[in-house]
Amino acid sequence: MTPSRYFICRLALTFGYARKNQRMSEAANEMQLLKEAEAHLGAAVWPKLDQVEELSIEYWKLRKLTKEREKIATELEKCQEELTEAHAERASLLGSTAEPFQDLLDERREIIAALEDLARERDELVAKAREVKRAYDGLKLKQEVLRREAVIPDDLERTAAKLSALKTEFTGMKQQRQLLAEKITAKENLIDDIEARIDKRKAARRIDASLSSQKVGDANQRMSPYRAELGLLDTQMHQLYSEVGRFVSRHSQVHPGCRDAVKSHKGLVEVMAALRESIALNHKLAEIS
Repeated sequence: MTPSRYFICRLALTFGYARKNQRMSEAANEMQLLKEAEAHLGAAVWPKLDQVEELSIEYWKLRKLTKEREKIATELEKCQEELTEAHAERASLLGSTAEPFQDLLDERREIIAALEDLARERDELVAKAREVKRAYDGLKLKQEVLRREAVIPDDLERTAAKLSALKTEFTGMKQQRQLLAEKITAKENLIDDIEARIDKRKAARRIDASLSSQKVGDANQRMSPYRAELGLLDTQMHQLYSEVGRFVSRHSQVHPGCRDAVKSHKGLVEVMAALRESIALNHKLAEIS
């Protein structure tokens, strides 16, 4: 919200164009941006403010918290290194589990390939059986019609012969399907047996990896309080950064120490000033809407 836009919006109010909710929404968004800018500026310039008396408390608090954070970060880094080593050790153990049962994996792969062939053969047989059943149903219907129409007996005999042949063929297909089902079941049982043997060998190897897993758990457990402390410190420091950035940006024109501190951040300070002005104008428009 610039002064010229404020003038236009103020003029629009005289014609009944009141947008109070929009003004409040813009002000809220700009306030969020301003807070982020204050924290960013404070984090960047606070080490230069040891001579600014008005920020003495914030400066020394940040000095103290920074040292504490560095110490905790160092401890956390050590734990992270231990965790990485433990993960690598466990991964090495678990990753090598394929070696003791590679023979079983190869055997299972061959059985699965044979099982896929059997399944494909079964599907083809089922498809053919459907066609035979369809042909049988058609001839059966034809036979019924011929009998009602009292046609030449030879036609009925030929139809009956074809029906008998199709029935025999369909019965043979059912027997073939049953045999394929038995073969598939036997292959599946073999796969189950191999899986059980693989699991048994894996269990034996996992016993060796249990110590590495315990190391991972211990490292994670030690890291948890450090992470919590870092989170608390970061929250406290962010609040102090915001307070420092707010004071410095507001007094950068009149306070020598603040002016020197923000020399390399003049653009940001100008943006922050513009945001404050825009927030004030939006609030003013909202109040008179």
